[in-house]
Amino acid sequence: MAAPAVPGYSPGFKKPPATLRLKRKRPRRSEPQAEPQPCAEAPRVPPAPARRNPFSSLDNAPRGRQSPREPWPEGGAPSAAPFWQFLESAHEDKPSRNAERPEGANVLTLADDLHSPALTPDVPTSPRHEFPADWSIKTRLLFMSSQPFTWAEHLKAQEEAQGFAQHCRAAETNLPQSVQEPKLSTELRCAFQQSLVYWLHPSLPWLQLFPRIGADRKIAGKACPWSQDEALQQALMSEWSVSFTSLYNLLKAKLCPYFYVCTYQFTVLFRAAGLAGSDVITAVISPTTRGLREAMRNEGIEFSLPLVEESRTRKQKNSEVNLEEAAKSPEVSKSPEDGEEPATSDDDESFSWLEEMGVRDKVKKQDAISIKLQKEKHEVQVDHKPESLALVKGTNTFTLLNFLINCKSLVAVAGPQAGLPPTLLSPIAFRGGTMQTLKARSINAKARVRLAYEDVFSLEVIGPVMPHSLHSLTMLLKAAQRGAFSAVLYTHEPTAVFNTSLDNASTAPNKETVCKDLPKWGLHSKTLDQLSQLPTLGKSSIRFLEMKDYAYTWKS
Repeated sequence: MAAPAVPGYSPGFKKPPATLRLKRKRPRRSEPQAEPQPCAEAPRVPPAPARRNPFSSLDNAPRGRQSPREPWPEGGAPSAAPFWQFLESAHEDKPSRNAERPEGANVLTLADDLHSPALTPDVPTSPRHEFPADWSIKTRLLFMSSQPFTWAEHLKAQEEAQGFAQHCRAAETNLPQSVQEPKLSTELRCAFQQSLVYWLHPSLPWLQLFPRIGADRKIAGKACPWSQDEALQQALMSEWSVSFTSLYNLLKAKLCPYFYVCTYQFTVLFRAAGLAGSDVITAVISPTTRGLREAMRNEGIEFSLPLVEESRTRKQKNSEVNLEEAAKSPEVSKSPEDGEEPATSDDDESFSWLEEMGVRDKVKKQDAISIKLQKEKHEVQVDHKPESLALVKGTNTFTLLNFLINCKSLVAVAGPQAGLPPTLLSPIAFRGGTMQTLKARSINAKARVRLAYEDVFSLEVIGPVMPHSLHSLTMLLKAAQRGAFSAVLYTHEPTAVFNTSLDNASTAPNKETVCKDLPKWGLHSKTLDQLSQLPTLGKSSIRFLEMKDYAYTWKS
């Protein structure tokens, strides 16, 4: 006999009755309770809104709608717009997704860089045919253009070898203003390989030896057999001293234009006579501390603090102006000058009131070190700051060489960098140096232009980019990209202050002498002209660089 027909009844429970379906879909507490209805008239419950993922964070949460971006200029080409509108800030201290991008990264990550929010910089400089010398070390360059960079990829073995040979022979390559077929130009590709070469000591392939300041996290966990082996540390330092001395001898003989000494605490830039507007060898150290400066004084090294002296001179001028205004207005009360401290009485007189109370013997008198620190508090305040830049000139640079070789605090005694000698970076070969090349790769990405996406071609260069390499690369791109490209430059911040202008004690070098020594330095004539000029960037460095119609504009 057949079972009676009951609404919602399912023989064998192959399908759950409508009553169970209603119970399963319970309303939320915030929603009003619906009146129960007969099972036969079970309504279709609308789908509940998507629940928020409780494991989501600010990094992986879906982004809200971004504000509309400004459209491209009428030219339509990406290179026609100011490049920094589509890039994030180029400060190295800011954590970035691009700092350590793997080799097989998707090209869409570059597109994310183009559309990430950026700090709008000030108005750039007026167009010029040359940009000023930038003595800071760059950790990453990102060039972009409407023309492809296919000429910079997949170099042939012969082109790579020819580039190395041109570098070792200090050959100068002169390209036309515009290369019609860059991919087929062997001369251009060889010159590109030549511009990527630099020299390094020590060479430890499993360690990243630049930058050294703040590199403990990157070096931690790597094999460092010398950290507990004193004999191995002495062997490494002995070889480093030989390489350091070799570089200085080359610099003194005008066979090397400049080189860097990168320690875990500070960086030193040695420049040959004739560069940066000085007719003698110069060395700039940044950042410094009171202890380092005191040790240099004890070794007889004469140095100056250009930024501190500039600030003191500016305060003196301001105080003189204030005194003149106060003299014209007698009713204005006089206040102590900026930067000056009110005169204090003698130590014995300052404790006279304690003697009157009878507790003079119970109060400990300040020792000589405390009094000295109190007097030098203005000097201590600049420690670890760009204002602590120290300038050494002339024969004092040789004394500085011996001081650095014998300085025990030059090498860390604890931590991941313990026992590791400082890094030496040079544009030319030296004893104990190892030839290295900057890593370069071309990437194709999409950039939003009005309502569509257009191809944007980019070239990324990673590594310690020194001043001569930056200028050489821009000269090659000028010819290959038909005078139109943009670039964002990531600066190693402790070296940005190296663009400070030297004091006026040095006279400008004789250009005939510079041109005479040109074949010995191995630099392009235009690069030499740029580096011989007085630095004009001050404590800053070039962050954004753009060329349009063969004219440069930049933002520091």
